[in-house]
Amino acid sequence: MKTIIISLLIISMSIPLNAQTNINSVLASIEENNTTLKSLRESAEAQKSENKTGIYLNNPEVGFDYLWGNPTDIGNRTDFSISQTFDIPTITGMKSRVANGKNDLVEWQYQSDRMNILLEAKKYCIELIYYNALKKEFDLRLQHAETIVAGYKERMDKGEANVLEYNKVNLNLSAVQGEISRIEVERNALLLQLKRLNGGMDVLLEDEQYNQPELPLNFDDWYAQAEEKNPVLAYVKQEIEVGKKQVSLNKAMGLPTFSAGYMSEKVVGQRYQGISLGISIPLWENKNRVKQAKAAVRAAESRQEDAKQQFYSQLQILYQRIFGLKLTAGKYRNALTKANNTDLLKKALDSGEISLLDYILEIGLYYNAVDQALEAERDYQLAFAELSAAEL
Repeated sequence: MKTIIISLLIISMSIPLNAQTNINSVLASIEENNTTLKSLRESAEAQKSENKTGIYLNNPEVGFDYLWGNPTDIGNRTDFSISQTFDIPTITGMKSRVANGKNDLVEWQYQSDRMNILLEAKKYCIELIYYNALKKEFDLRLQHAETIVAGYKERMDKGEANVLEYNKVNLNLSAVQGEISRIEVERNALLLQLKRLNGGMDVLLEDEQYNQPELPLNFDDWYAQAEEKNPVLAYVKQEIEVGKKQVSLNKAMGLPTFSAGYMSEKVVGQRYQGISLGISIPLWENKNRVKQAKAAVRAAESRQEDAKQQFYSQLQILYQRIFGLKLTAGKYRNALTKANNTDLLKKALDSGEISLLDYILEIGLYYNAVDQALEAERDYQLAFAELSAAEL
């Protein structure tokens, strides 16, 4: 039992604490550590606080006057007053409702920015998985190429092969080694991109296969749900709601403003005290505000219509493209499971049934099919990531 516990402790200590094992865990880490998202969240909170300013009643006003009489025998005069101004938009909560609507806009904008950052990260992850699979494939090709080179070196030493054939297999080996170097460069670049998005923390993603997402069977039914989740469409919809509330607010701003308070006046032998009332009629201050607010609503409605049309068309194009890519990737997978002749070609080459040139041509056809299959799968995953971006 002690041995088992110690072994488990050693294994657990050997796993990095910040290790990510799949795309979802990488995205969760990036959402937590991304400095841009943290900055956007702070900016959003600051904007929300700003939207909440100026929605309360004006400060009460207190006045005090001390007046010296001239001639002095009339005595001095003392005045005291306190008043509070009231406006209809504030006391009815109209300003507060507009501020809450603007805060919803701020939140939808943050959700849109968050979606874009996570979509960028997911695309990097998909590319990284592609290069992981490609590296695994080329590692196998490297083993085959090295085996063939060693075999032809032995045959050339025995006089059974010539230098030209030996140079061909060496050239093939060099091509595989060069491609592996290129793959490593691309993988490192993607890891650095993910590290940048992860707040400077390293990301570990060694998957070589994708989870196969379910493509919605009916586009229109699926689109109705996607439309509700998309933060961009939610933003333009909220713009209209805020605009309509702003129209009502600007109309109310054209109503008179009232003030009420207490006032006292004291002179020698006399004192006056009582209430004070006032009214301010906005004749010019709010001119054209209602007109401007109505124009803003019309502009927001136009943007919503355009956004819906663009969103629907883009997703429809993506859906059709994804459907084709899925079929292509499936055909490649089925074909490769039936047409893996690498071992047979190696045996035929070793037995002299086929020439080196035939071997290189035949194995090249198979390798090309594998590369195209990996590319088709990657393209399918990238397109599906864009289609389902609103679900991130």
